[in-house]
Amino acid sequence: MLRLHFYAGILVGPFILITALSGALYALTPQLEQAVYAHELHAPKSDTTLTLAAQIEAADAYLGDDAALFAVRPAPENGDTTRIMYAEDGLGSSESRAAFIDPGTGEIRGDLVVYGTSGSTPLRTWISNLHRSLHLGDPGRVYSELAASWLGIVAVAGLALWVIRIRRARAKKDYLRPNRAHKGYRRLFGWHTSVGIWMLLGALFLSVTGITWSQYAGTNVSTLRAALDWGTPSVNTALDGRAAGADEHAHHHGAESAPTGAANPATFDANLAIAQRENTGQVEIRPPTEPGTAWTVREIKTSFPTEGDSLAIDGTTMQVVDRIDFADMSLPAKLASWGVNLHMGVMFGLANQIILFIIAIALAGMVVLGYLMWWKRRPLRDTSRVVGRAPAPVLREAPWWGIAAVAAASVLVGLWLPLVGWTLLGFVVVDIVLRRRRTPRTRRTPHDPVPSRGEPACPPPEPRQAQALGAVRSARTTTSRSTMR
Repeated sequence: MLRLHFYAGILVGPFILITALSGALYALTPQLEQAVYAHELHAPKSDTTLTLAAQIEAADAYLGDDAALFAVRPAPENGDTTRIMYAEDGLGSSESRAAFIDPGTGEIRGDLVVYGTSGSTPLRTWISNLHRSLHLGDPGRVYSELAASWLGIVAVAGLALWVIRIRRARAKKDYLRPNRAHKGYRRLFGWHTSVGIWMLLGALFLSVTGITWSQYAGTNVSTLRAALDWGTPSVNTALDGRAAGADEHAHHHGAESAPTGAANPATFDANLAIAQRENTGQVEIRPPTEPGTAWTVREIKTSFPTEGDSLAIDGTTMQVVDRIDFADMSLPAKLASWGVNLHMGVMFGLANQIILFIIAIALAGMVVLGYLMWWKRRPLRDTSRVVGRAPAPVLREAPWWGIAAVAAASVLVGLWLPLVGWTLLGFVVVDIVLRRRRTPRTRRTPHDPVPSRGEPACPPPEPRQAQALGAVRSARTTTSRSTMR
């Protein structure tokens, strides 16, 4: 556990650090959006409200005939703008062009390119892509998957080490909060240990939910959910009875086909009236994607765990032909939706954002503390080394069944989390190369402490053990001198 925690922390630490810092920034995006796009998102309050049809006509006149109507989000409150989204040539994948309309006057308040079915503004999209792929596209997603996959493993290994050490420690409270009297390495170690145990659950949550977005491990998760029928249902828009599927991540990365744009603007008002009658909240209205399919109306505000209903409405008869109520979903589907919304800071609003920000900053601090500890443990007698050595190998002392169990577990984890499997193999190769480069003088047994600045790698021996070790070393020194003479 110690060697795994060490190598993963050193080699994967930069990925976790970048993910944590960009995630902390993403947690602040709702407030940043309100500040940067205040003119687009808000309008003067008015005693009158234009119909959606009139607002759509104003947006059509502004954008021209080249844009196809994609979706409409009516203003949620008096003082907010209506968002009318269009599909247009030249836009990137999952992008649409949004016109922000004053519902009282029909004024065009803004024109932005938004991303995904969540309609992320350019600022949120930029921060999201930084967090997700470093703006490198699909190849860049490898970095975030490495961070998400290894974060949970490093946290579990750290927990195991914490349990072992707190059971042996005399001052157990030092493992729950930093001891201000400690200096140097011991102070860094105290902060690393204390912060790590308090934010353990948050790290595990971000790791598990982050994996569901990943390229390779995320595919395994989706396959498992499909095999167990744990998928998130969606309304069936096929008027001939064909089935439909869903993806709870669609509102984050956008994975739905665009409507044709051939829709009567007046029908949006009729769909909104039906949605209000069915007690749905803040909604998005989409026209049919092709002839013979229904309109869709779905709740887009998911700040509470019970929100997320959807309706399918026949545009000819204006009857609800299918509906999905969040309350009727299976528990796995609810957990998936809750996990996504919590990870994005959507559920519970500001409280969730604050918690995510604190966890992200704590994760970044843990990585920095780990590197400082590595530097503090550098050997005093070897000036050529600027950092400490890895913990000593213990395979020769381990029982065969223990090695077999660890190997089997590693293979299973590697199959489920492919990037973990390959990087773990890389850690082993790096470890073997570094050990072979050491000269016989620098080799030591697993029980010998490392001469370093700060606390040694192994706990200091008890007084009786220290006396015995001193006697043995004295005898070795005397024998060596006699032999030289």
